[in-house]
Amino acid sequence: MKISRREFLKWSVATAVALELEFDMGRVNTVLAAETDPPVIWLQGAGCSGCTISMLNVTNPTTIDDVLLNKISMKYNSTIMTSAGESAMQALENAATQYNGQFILVVEGAIPTGQSGNYCIIGEQNGTQLTMQQAVLKYGPMAKYVVSAGTCSSFGGVPAAAPNATSCTTAKSLLSGKTKNPVVNLPGCPVHPTVLIQTLLDIILTGTPTLDSYSRPTKYYASSVHSKCPREEAPDANRPGIYGCYESIGCMGPTCKNVCPSMKWNNGQGWCIGVNYPCVGCANPTFPTNPLLSYRD
Repeated sequence: MKISRREFLKWSVATAVALELEFDMGRVNTVLAAETDPPVIWLQGAGCSGCTISMLNVTNPTTIDDVLLNKISMKYNSTIMTSAGESAMQALENAATQYNGQFILVVEGAIPTGQSGNYCIIGEQNGTQLTMQQAVLKYGPMAKYVVSAGTCSSFGGVPAAAPNATSCTTAKSLLSGKTKNPVVNLPGCPVHPTVLIQTLLDIILTGTPTLDSYSRPTKYYASSVHSKCPREEAPDANRPGIYGCYESIGCMGPTCKNVCPSMKWNNGQGWCIGVNYPCVGCANPTFPTNPLLSYRD
């Protein structure tokens, strides 16, 4: 029996997972963006496109050119695709129809539901405006997997903060009971690029990862920022800008679960506490309604 290189890779990964072996997905060198793999359709709602920008800055496990050329088949992302307007919307519909039940839907940004979702129009189909709410409700049930990229899509984030005049909600809430597999939340403002890309590769290779009670992959959201912070035992600081532990002035590190201390940002160069500012808890379900405590010089 002949099997392809890709099938061999998938069986190898599945075997390692079944045997509970230590397996570093970052060492998987090649995940070809073949037509048989789940392609990605990426929708952008109420947000700042920060998670798309974060994705473009990925350096681990590889760079974005390699990701898009060789690893992930990106069929629709209005920010990075060359087509626009009618042709872009047609590409969205064609991809969803062609890969019905097989594609990965990535939702970036919260989803406005007020005024029938008309606060967020993503384009037109057949001469009719398509809202973000309609798009997620249409394509979410068609997708094999749904991934919420960033805190806005995962938990509401800034767009859903009080008074939430546009009635923004999350992908998981909107799609409750409508998806083939659990919605995977990847919070962060923005989501860390390695977490995003590696999770997509994990899904392509092995399916839905192990999730916690907030639907976050335990692989990346098991530890608090504080528990991994090199300043955990440092003397308390009474203000930002100086070296020390910021817990006493409102650092959200003890409650925020994210990879910042281990993976850092900008190709591993820095992170909030590393540049002498408290963690703002941007991956928390309650962000941004937990402001830092006031402090005195």
